[in-house]
Amino acid sequence: MTRQVRKAVFPVAGLGSRFLPATKVMPKEMLTLVDKPLIQYAVEEARAAGVESFAFVTSQGKTLIEDHFDSHYELYETLERRGKEAELASAKATEIAAGDLAIMRQHTPLGLGHAVWCARDFIGNEPFAVILPDDVILSKTPALKQMVDAYSKVGGNMVAVEEVPMEQVHRYGILDVDQDDGKIASAKGLVEKPNA
Repeated sequence: MTRQVRKAVFPVAGLGSRFLPATKVMPKEMLTLVDKPLIQYAVEEARAAGVESFAFVTSQGKTLIEDHFDSHYELYETLERRGKEAELASAKATEIAAGDLAIMRQHTPLGLGHAVWCARDFIGNEPFAVILPDDVILSKTPALKQMVDAYSKVGGNMVAVEEVPMEQVHRYGILDVDQDDGKIASAKGLVEKPNA
């Protein structure tokens, strides 16, 4: 029997160069999609999959991410005084409890694998999810929930993938697929940002 996935790592230390100029001073994870930052969608997806502990692997200039999930008592008091109950509930729903949030720094940008390595003490010897907040997947059942459910049935390491055009292969991690049943595929290898 597999253990439940209760931890998630969010590698949010990147420069966001694919989103320039919007990310020149704003972390890409804080860019909004309708009324919420990308990072909030990612945290909500993790919560829906049963994740209880969250680690943000950050770099310089990313404190807005941490602040977004903190308590903001002055804002709460103002909203309460003005009778803005819906807005107050929405603001409070973003909080991650102090004991459930870990922040660690990736001082040198050495890639996604290194960012996950930076969270090794947080992870310990437990199953965990890695969530990339700038990849929003719209699905009736959240993608991570589908993966956690599949993990509970078959175990092993899992990665969500999507096809990319050949001319963009150099920008993404690429999977070498062995067997594919349409839902779960067996991988022979993975290369991060290969030369096309």
